[in-house]
Amino acid sequence: MMDEKQSESKKHDNINYDVIDRMDSFNAFVKKKNTLLFGITAAFLTFYILLPILAFTSVLQQQAIGSITWVWVYSLALFIMTIILCMIYVKMAGKFDKEAAAVLAEYKKAGVSR
Repeated sequence: MMDEKQSESKKHDNINYDVIDRMDSFNAFVKKKNTLLFGITAAFLTFYILLPILAFTSVLQQQAIGSITWVWVYSLALFIMTIILCMIYVKMAGKFDKEAAAVLAEYKKAGVSR
């Protein structure tokens, strides 16, 4: 059991990360992933930070449906948004895993001589 872990560790020790960092496919992959992650994070934080700001104004204090005010509707929308953003990330994470494997396969195919 320990031999498997040691051999797996040695496989990772043979990777030249500087070469991977210079690969165009790797940089495109990182840019695509960062765009998604920063976009999701910006949307999440923007809508969550707006709740306490708007809650103390008259904007969300008005009645929406019966005696329910817009602050409750907005709060419910935040939960729905969180679920949707998580589902988007999970869906994209599988694609990113495949892209990362493709970059690693390209690196191995090209050899360490680059």
